Amino acid sequence: MEFTLEGEREKAILVGMETTAANPEETAYSLEELARLADTAGADVLLQVTQRRGRPDAATFLGRGKVEELAESCRSSGAGLVIFDRELSAAQARNLENITGIRVIDRTQLILDIFACRARTREGKLQVELAQLNYLLPRLIGRGVELSRLGGGIGTRGPGETKLEVDRRRIRRRIAELNEAIRDVRKHRELLRRSRKEVPVPLAALVGYTNAGKSTILKKLTGAQVLVEDKLFATLDPTTRRVVLPNNEAVLLTDTVGFIRNLPHHLVAAFRATLEEVVEADLLLHIVDASHPNLEGQIEAVNRVLESLGSRSKPCITVYNKTDLIPGFELPVSTISSPSVAVSALDGRGLDEMLEAVAGVLSCRRVRMTFFIPYRKTGLLSVLHEKGKVLQEEHGQDGVTVDAEIEIVWAKRVNARLKEEKSASMT
Repeated sequence: MEFTLEGEREKAILVGMETTAANPEETAYSLEELARLADTAGADVLLQVTQRRGRPDAATFLGRGKVEELAESCRSSGAGLVIFDRELSAAQARNLENITGIRVIDRTQLILDIFACRARTREGKLQVELAQLNYLLPRLIGRGVELSRLGGGIGTRGPGETKLEVDRRRIRRRIAELNEAIRDVRKHRELLRRSRKEVPVPLAALVGYTNAGKSTILKKLTGAQVLVEDKLFATLDPTTRRVVLPNNEAVLLTDTVGFIRNLPHHLVAAFRATLEEVVEADLLLHIVDASHPNLEGQIEAVNRVLESLGSRSKPCITVYNKTDLIPGFELPVSTISSPSVAVSALDGRGLDEMLEAVAGVLSCRRVRMTFFIPYRKTGLLSVLHEKGKVLQEEHGQDGVTVDAEIEIVWAKRVNARLKEEKSASMT
């Protein structure tokens, strides 16, 4: 399924700021990413403007001269939209719109707009609407009649274009309704997790920077019909599929929403129900785009989000993807102390090694034991073959002696059944 937006593409100017303490390369990477976000939302970038300042101007973000220069660029280029790489206050956005004469949005609005377009499930739509309204609410102050106009285009889709004229009281009431609906979603997910824990299959969550290749890996391993596209935030709603590891252990792989630098806190809060799959996971697979020039910055951005979710200390395997784009790729020296693999989701190279690494990390959940299975209980032998890895079988007169490696939970269940059998035979 290809993601398209109706109507003509908008023409946009991007604006960034390089503070005196910032790294110029980081500013360049951030603007490049903003350009990709704009493209994903349906805008063609005409021009990029940057200014070096100690800190943003309280009234117009940029200095007075730079704002006048920006206004002239808007008039001469025919742009209909200005996108700032930082979050703007309501006053800054209003003043900039008055000076430039066109719509002004910030990075947060742009990301929220993309999420509004990408949301397919009821859960996703609820979470996006909640994030948009939480962003809008503090910006109602002082906007007055400006908010009575109905907008169109990037930054106004989703609930924004239908709720600009409502007052704060109505928005707060809608936020309360959305929070209640999302609480119901969390309860439903909790019930699913409880039922899943009754059949103890470990959960591995695919996490990583947006467009790192998480969905491609899931599709390659499981055949899941998920959207795979070379755009940011191609996948929004989570997908979970079962995979059998080389040691015959089953594991659930779940694809999660991609992270990004300066991910709006409104989104992190709204998507907490979805991101609880990360919190509840037994193992994280941190998918990294090995071909990206700023992969260290992307890794750090993902780690910050994981830290905010309280999941930074979970067992984790770093998976360097897209190595087909880097001839002779070698794992960074810094990864020696932690599990890491190099893969190419495009052609499947390294995915077997990745599954071996998953089995290795999850091995602490397994135990090697010897069982004696009476012939009248051969169904338990099938359980050992299905749920574990049988290392040796020896057939005797009364039953089968089995040496197997199996999850502790299943080992306890088999032993309990054997004890029941032994008690029954003694009575």
